[in-house]
Amino acid sequence: MSDLRLREDLSAIPDYKPGKTTTQSAPTGPVFKVSSNENPYPPLPSVASAIADRITHINRYPETAATAVVALLCERFQVSPVNIVLGSGSVEVVSQLMRATAGEGDEVMFAWRSFEAYPMLVRAAGATPVAVPLTADHRHDLDAMRAAITPRTRLILVCNPNNPTGTTIGEDELTAFLDAVPADITVVIDEAYVHFNERTDSPSGIEYFRRYPNVAVAHTFSKAYGLAGLRIGYAIAPERLANALRKVAIPFGVTDLAQAAAVASLHAEGELSARVADLIAERERVVGAFQDAGLDLPETQANFIWVPFGDATTAAAELLESHGLLVRPFAGEGFRVTVAEREANDLLVRLIPELAALRTPVAAG
Repeated sequence: MSDLRLREDLSAIPDYKPGKTTTQSAPTGPVFKVSSNENPYPPLPSVASAIADRITHINRYPETAATAVVALLCERFQVSPVNIVLGSGSVEVVSQLMRATAGEGDEVMFAWRSFEAYPMLVRAAGATPVAVPLTADHRHDLDAMRAAITPRTRLILVCNPNNPTGTTIGEDELTAFLDAVPADITVVIDEAYVHFNERTDSPSGIEYFRRYPNVAVAHTFSKAYGLAGLRIGYAIAPERLANALRKVAIPFGVTDLAQAAAVASLHAEGELSARVADLIAERERVVGAFQDAGLDLPETQANFIWVPFGDATTAAAELLESHGLLVRPFAGEGFRVTVAEREANDLLVRLIPELAALRTPVAAG
C-alpha cells in the first residue's frame, strides 16, 4: 500500500471515456469510428504542406504568443490581441476558464447532459459542478439554470450546439438569460460545433461577447477544421478574464505544428466551408432516413446525431458495433453517432430498420 498523499476529492472524478476505437474489421466488413465527432476528411494539401514545413523546427519551443494565429483571429472577429487566449483544444481553454474563475466552495453550472468533460474539469479545478437537466426536447433549460444560480456560482457554461444532443438555443432566450445573470458571473458560450449550425436565430457568441462584459466564447480547430490530432482552440474573453486565463494556461501548450496548421486552415476557409456543407448535407440525409423509419430525433445542428434510445441504448450500440459502427452510447439514455465518411453514413442508413425493430426512441418534444 502506497503512503503517497493524493487529493482525496479526486476519487469523485470519473475517468474520461474517449470514443471507442479499433483497428480490427467487423465480420461484415470495415470498422468505422463514429464515436468522437471527428472530421472524416484528411488535411487539405495546403494545411499538410504547412505542417511539413515546420517539422524541422520541432527542436524549438513554440511561440507562446502564437502571433500569426492571433493576428488572423483578431482580423476575423475584430477584437484586440488581449482578448484572445489559445489552448490545447477548446477543452483546455474551458479548463482555463474554470481554473481562472472558480475554486474550492465555488460552483460551475452547465446543462446535463452536455459535454462529458465539464463535470470532470470542474472537480479537477476544486470547484463544485452544478448540472441542470435538459428539457424534454433535449435542449438547455435556461429558466432552470437561471433559478439554479446561487451566491457561490462563478461560471456558467452554455454549449451551443450542445454535445451530445446537437440541440441549440435561440437569440431571444439567451438574451433573456444573460440579462438575468449577475454581472460578476462569467458565462461561457462553448461553440465547438458552430460551423455546422444553420439555425437562423441561433446567437453568435462573438456578438454576445461584445454586448455583455461577462461573456466569453470558446472555439476549436478540432471539428470543422479537422485538426483534432494537433489540439488547438481559443477563447475570446474580456481583457481582465483573458489575463487570468494566461496565468493558468500550460506554458507552450499549443505546439508549433498546431499553430502552422491553424494559420493555413484560416487561409483555406473556402475549401473547408465546402467540406462543412457536404457534412451538413450528409447529416440531413441520415436524419431523414431515421424519420422515414418513424424514429423522431431531436434537432441537430452539429456534425453528429443524438438518438435517444432509453433502455435499449446498449443493445443498439452492440448491434451497430457488430456491423462495424462504433458509436458513443450513454447507457439508459441514448447514443451519439458522428456524421462521417459517406460509406459509414450509408452503413448507418442501412441499419436503421434493425434499430427501429429494437425500440422506437423517445420522441423529441
